[in-house]
Amino acid sequence: MLKNISLIFSITIGLIISAKTYSQTSSSNNTSSTSAGGLTAPKFSNEFMNIGVGARALGMANTQVSIVQDVTAGYWNPAGLLDIKTKYDVALMHSEYFGGIIQYDYVGFATPIDSLSHLAISAIRLGADDIPDTRFLYDADGQLNYDNIRFFGVADYGFLISYARHLPLIPGLKWGANFKIIHRSVGNFANAWGFGLDAGVKLDLKSGWHFGVMARDITGTFNAWSHNTALVAEVFAQTGNAIPRNSIEVTIPRLIVSAAKEFTIRKKFGALISFDLNTTFDGRRNVPINGERISIDPSMGLELNYLKRIFLRGGVHNIQQIKNAKGGTFTSFQPTFGVGIRVSRFNIDYAFTDIANQSEALSSHVFSLKIAINK
Repeated sequence: MLKNISLIFSITIGLIISAKTYSQTSSSNNTSSTSAGGLTAPKFSNEFMNIGVGARALGMANTQVSIVQDVTAGYWNPAGLLDIKTKYDVALMHSEYFGGIIQYDYVGFATPIDSLSHLAISAIRLGADDIPDTRFLYDADGQLNYDNIRFFGVADYGFLISYARHLPLIPGLKWGANFKIIHRSVGNFANAWGFGLDAGVKLDLKSGWHFGVMARDITGTFNAWSHNTALVAEVFAQTGNAIPRNSIEVTIPRLIVSAAKEFTIRKKFGALISFDLNTTFDGRRNVPINGERISIDPSMGLELNYLKRIFLRGGVHNIQQIKNAKGGTFTSFQPTFGVGIRVSRFNIDYAFTDIANQSEALSSHVFSLKIAINK
């Protein structure tokens, strides 16, 4: 066991050094402003890809890197795809934010290639539709004309192609990787295409311990933005706004280190507790552990089960220091809650992502369905 844990530790340290080196290079070569053909590395680039997928995961505060065992591993840690026991695994998820204005959807499919490897395809969409375009609200004579209002949509898409494989020389150790395609659109005004890579390892021990490491955007994920300035040049000139320019936006790597332990409480009852450390390399963030270049955001999840058919889940993450109206600060955290049931080939899960509005973050009711098919 110690040998295997040492291997995971070595891999983790290597990934940290790689990501830290990349972040220093990016920080020294980029500024917050963008010039034509320039390169920027904003803190929250492609942030929609960090929301999470699956109601089970969201109910456990996103602590999945070491425990994921289904099709959603294509998102959380592709190495976990090798724990799927059925021929096909399919998952669907839907949630809404801001009273239904923003829709967030996920679909995933996984199947084995052979006895040692697995393949998965995942798609994520975050979008808002029917946004009014009021550029031509006034006629040439200055009269309001609501018939001139047109509508457009804003959407972010993420597509993942995942591959996982056993490492036969080390029992319980698996690895996986994602090829990631990003597409972002703002009506006819702007769009971007991006590409990147993720990689993960997972170690499951017979003692009930699970360990995982997930490196996202390990090469940097580059989004090439293209703006249709002809559509906004006149309005922006009238309002004093800067005309946007085509640019390349890079998402800096992040590293998630995870550990979990399974317990048997009684003959029919079990528990699973998991911890994740989400490490970013883009400077100081409002998280419990932060430095000039590295910030670490801890989270914890718990799952209780009855015969592994009925599940009760909870978790805490997104711990921050928030300023109040008097100039002081208070600790904010995001508690999560979830339930699930497994009936035959179906898993139905629900999560609420901010109990009692304890956090400044978005809250949502999340529903997901997973179907396992053996034929």
